[in-house]
Order: sequence, then structure tokens, then C-alpha cells
Amino acid sequence: MLYRKNPKNGKELSILGYGCLRFTKKGGVIDQKKAEEEMKAAIENGVNYFDTAYTYHGSEVCLGKFLAKGYRDKVNIATKLPHYYIKTIEDMEKCFEEQLQRLQTDHIEYYLMHMLNDVQTWQGLCAKGVDQWIREKQASGQICSIGFSYHGNSANFKELLDAYDWDFCQ
Repeated sequence: MLYRKNPKNGKELSILGYGCLRFTKKGGVIDQKKAEEEMKAAIENGVNYFDTAYTYHGSEVCLGKFLAKGYRDKVNIATKLPHYYIKTIEDMEKCFEEQLQRLQTDHIEYYLMHMLNDVQTWQGLCAKGVDQWIREKQASGQICSIGFSYHGNSANFKELLDAYDWDFCQ
């Protein structure tokens, strides 16, 4: 496996990440046993970046159960805040605390604003206090790096890059 060093925190991340959106399902729910076999194989082959999200139904819980079996120190978790569910700062806190519980951890290495596609949405989150909330979570060690996932055009991407001192994007 090849790795790249994060210039902001010095961590080495596998150039391949493990996406947790599409775990195999059995009877309409995630097949935990099969998912764990696949995640274990990924780790054994050097993958150390696992990407999930609040809205990937059952994914955070599945990953958390797996990590609790002794794999937490081998994995950098990336998960996402669904801005489209956030109306208040209390919503951010509730969502984040639920994610920590689901993932059975006390911190997230890579926390993303999910599908943040324009500056106006980011400014709306800032008006609700997300920038201060992020600083507090980083100061407490609950969030290591902050970023956003993106699905838009080049012009909006450039504006978002300049709108905050992001650690990464996906």
C-alpha cells in the first residue's frame, strides 16, 4: 500500500480509502459478518482511511462494532455532518454525539461537511455557529481535521476553498 503524509498533522493515510456506503446487505440490513471480513481484509492490506456518513444507513454502527473489536487504533475515521438536517447549533451537537456513539469512539480524525456545494450553504452554517463549534471540537480533540465533501462545479469549489481554513476536501 502506498501512503501520503498529511502536511497539517503528519499522519500517513493510505492512498486507497474504504468507503462504507455500500456494505453488502442481507434481508435489507447490513451483513455485519461479511462487512467485518471485508474491512479486516482492507486493514490487512494497508488501508487505514475509512469513510462513512451520518446518512449512510447503518454504516456508522457497522463500522463502530467492527472497530470495537480492537481495530480502532488501525483506522482513521472520516464521517460527515449532514448540513441539510442542521437548523441550530444544538442539531450539530446532537448529530455529532450520535455519530460518536454509533462509531464507539471519542474522536473523529476527519470530519466533513457533507455535500457542501456552495459558499452560501457554508455561510448559512456559519450563521448558526458551525465555525465556533468546529474550533471547540478541535480544541477538545474530538475532531482532528475538518473538511468538506463536494459534488459541484469548479467555480463553486474555488470559492469554498477560500471561505475557510479547511484541512482537506473529498
